[in-house]
Amino acid sequence: MEYNFREIEKKWQKRWVEEKTYQVTEDDSKQKFYVLNMFPYPSGAGLHVGHPLGYIASDIYARYKRLQGFNVLNPMGYDAYGLPAEQYAIQTGQHPAITTVNNINRYREQLDKIGFSFDWNREIRTCDPEYYHWTQWAFQKMFNSYYCNDEQEARPIEELEKAFAIYGNEGLNAACSEDISFTAEEWNAKSEKEKQEILMNYRIAYLGETMVNWCAELGTVLANDEVVDGVSERGGFPVIQKKMRQWCLRVSAYAQRLLDGLDTIEWTDSLKETQRNWIGRSEGAEVQFKVKDSDLEFTIFTTRADTMFGVTFMVLAPESELVAQLTTPEQKAEVDAYLDRTKKRTERERIADRSVTGVFSGSYAINPFTGEAVPVWISDYVLAGYGTGAIMAVPAHDSRDYAFAKHFGLEIRPLVEGCDVSEESFDAKEGIVCNSPRLDVTPYCDLSLNGLTIKEAIETTKKYVKEHNLGRVKVNYRLRDAIFSRQRYWGEPFPVYYKDGMPYMIDEASLPLELPEVAKFLPTETGEPPLGHATKWAWDTVNKCVVENEKIDHVTVFPLELNTMPGFAGSSAYYLRYMDPHNHQALVDPKIDQYWKNVDLYVGGTEHATGHLIYSRFWNKFLYDMGVSVMEEPFQKLVNQGMIQGRSNFVYRIKDTNTFVSLNLKDQYEVTPIHVDVNIVSNDILDLEAFKAWRPEYKTAEFILEDGKYVCGWAIEKMSKSMFNVVNPDMIVEKYGADTLRMYEMFLGPVEQSKPWDTNGIDGVHRFIRKFWSLFYSRTDEYLVTDEPATKEELKSLHKLIKKVTGDIEQFSYNTSISAFMICVNELFNLKCSKKEILEQLVITLAPFAPHVCEELWDVLGHETSVCNAQWPAYNEEYLKEDTINYTISFNGKARFNMEFAADEASDAIQAAVLADERSQKWIDGKTPKKIIVVPKKIVNVVI
Repeated sequence: MEYNFREIEKKWQKRWVEEKTYQVTEDDSKQKFYVLNMFPYPSGAGLHVGHPLGYIASDIYARYKRLQGFNVLNPMGYDAYGLPAEQYAIQTGQHPAITTVNNINRYREQLDKIGFSFDWNREIRTCDPEYYHWTQWAFQKMFNSYYCNDEQEARPIEELEKAFAIYGNEGLNAACSEDISFTAEEWNAKSEKEKQEILMNYRIAYLGETMVNWCAELGTVLANDEVVDGVSERGGFPVIQKKMRQWCLRVSAYAQRLLDGLDTIEWTDSLKETQRNWIGRSEGAEVQFKVKDSDLEFTIFTTRADTMFGVTFMVLAPESELVAQLTTPEQKAEVDAYLDRTKKRTERERIADRSVTGVFSGSYAINPFTGEAVPVWISDYVLAGYGTGAIMAVPAHDSRDYAFAKHFGLEIRPLVEGCDVSEESFDAKEGIVCNSPRLDVTPYCDLSLNGLTIKEAIETTKKYVKEHNLGRVKVNYRLRDAIFSRQRYWGEPFPVYYKDGMPYMIDEASLPLELPEVAKFLPTETGEPPLGHATKWAWDTVNKCVVENEKIDHVTVFPLELNTMPGFAGSSAYYLRYMDPHNHQALVDPKIDQYWKNVDLYVGGTEHATGHLIYSRFWNKFLYDMGVSVMEEPFQKLVNQGMIQGRSNFVYRIKDTNTFVSLNLKDQYEVTPIHVDVNIVSNDILDLEAFKAWRPEYKTAEFILEDGKYVCGWAIEKMSKSMFNVVNPDMIVEKYGADTLRMYEMFLGPVEQSKPWDTNGIDGVHRFIRKFWSLFYSRTDEYLVTDEPATKEELKSLHKLIKKVTGDIEQFSYNTSISAFMICVNELFNLKCSKKEILEQLVITLAPFAPHVCEELWDVLGHETSVCNAQWPAYNEEYLKEDTINYTISFNGKARFNMEFAADEASDAIQAAVLADERSQKWIDGKTPKKIIVVPKKIVNVVI
């Protein structure tokens, strides 16, 4: 029987659906294993060959674990909200829901062709009200919670209301936006609105003034990763920094737990370090500085209060409220011009850019340790969200302060004995302190650090600051609260209405609050988000339903929130919903959550290291505090797949002609390289007729060939439509089959590494599968499999493979597994092996990689159930032991021939046999050997 991959793959994909092969339920008799991919955004372009890389890698592991007897959960769904569908709606008028469904259908068709073991019965879509019901529910829980720093957990906001009525906020240790103080009497005397404003200071989901990336052309706030070089990633529109009232999530409250949790999970060290840096824990002190000739004072955070004697200037972030307060009339025009320039740069760009810019505010601050008046500058290398948005600059011992001081001619005062700061700053981690205070000035305070080690000086200063009420010792984090508002249509609606300008939650029983229809998907003429176009978008608090806007009376009917949630809202707890996707009463049933617990293997790209992976960990920790999630960390093990890059092809057009010259002849002409569609190139050979038909201007093309062929040039580039190097997996599946695609993607290189797609090597993988098939069927379609017992050589080849593949799968070294499969099949082919005892185990071992052909052959072998239900074979070390050893026989160190000996042959017997061999006589030439050296299991050297 011929290997007809098209028929085989369609047959088994159909049967898997009919027999519900991949549907899974909780089973207490089996150990669970939860495999999850970072679910895709369904774009209009569909999948290219780079997209399935991670899915194939995780699918192999999921199938392997199932064969090991685990109850495997391997779900898939769609991160269906997003800006592309909304932009398409703006351009065409087609509702984003229609675009999204069409894109999902295209994705599903492509995914099904590749043969994944996804349980599609659990499919979720973030734009489905049944799903975002629970996103809205979680948001309401966050709104109705505060973070208790003492208990290190989220608690009900009602606790604060009760405590405020009795004690005010005295002794309260809760995460908050700003430190405020009030008594019980003051609280009880406040209006409802005033109380709500105070509670907003503590809520985990809160409205706050925050600096955002604002894109006027798109009419929305953008996340940092949606902005590149000061413009929007989508559309290339200008983006500026702007302060807006936005919904935020108090992610910063969980900073320490997010850090601590990294020690409990199996992620790469580099990814953990990325998250640690993003969270940015630092211990230091907050110190008060007074403004010269003013009643104003401000706070700075420093990790090195011991260096305050070296402060020669202060720097404010451009967004700091202090800028307006400290800018003098003489400096206002210059400061305003500088602020206008910095609005165009995101925080991420400012961190990465080391160029020096700044402007003097005109004001001075008094150094509390020296009494000196130091100038206050404004510069975008200081960020408003870190610390207090104001820094004390110690240029002798900080590289950015040093560059700033050098640029603007400010004093650089060293604080460590013997350090040289003439060319660069000195990293003051070790040494003896000096100039603290300087010996030639009258001391301003009674603190002296001179003669102390750096370590001693740090502790002495912290103690002094605390005892003299100059500030307080504090742990600070770089991690910001997450901006949670977007001025878009296509996103989750907030379950929020506004009374007297303050937000209130709609009743939990009324969820989900569904996205309304709008006439336009653009912002309104008055600058409101697209939901401002909705005519039925008001909340009736009596009837608990959405009603027409004209019924708003601000008594029982109130306006609903016009912003929608950001993209990460729907992807933050989706792993929990996969466990129990059809539950209408809860996000997940506690018993089901107790069974699946968390994700055992999570696969996705490194680009999510500081976005999704921070937000989802925060979201899950909050749900853990609520008693919803049984595990504090959502993703136990994480594997980041690399990127498949494009392998572009080029043709070379002779200048001012429509003639194209082959690669190795192009140097004889003046040519222009032009990208050509890789799908009309095979092994770098251009299909001439397909090229002529590709584009109208090439219809009359002429060619200068080499050996009758047109050889294309090539380069490794990003896979992109503009470079015509996008390879559609459908084409590969049609030409070679899904099993070939799956194995070839893994064969390209280690899963974690980026590598170029090169169709040139795919034939070899396809030939391997055909050779594997030929172990079962002859060229004349004769069924070859017999029940004869396996030979030692056959068992050795098989068990060597099982050992190798088992270890490789655990390490995600799939590329070396495929090499091992090729070696084993070659060995068995040369041995003319057709033993069922061998081939049955071989089919099971290959099944995770090439499931379609293995299902077919498993069926042919007489099994009535899927190969998925087989048992992963265990290798036997006995079969791997060598019975004989091949020794190299050398004379005076030069190899001359080889001899076989029993593995346990004694050294003296080996020596005797070598000397007795007639081939030895030629090299001994009648002489008496001085000695014979036997290196066990390797070599025999006869010294003459």
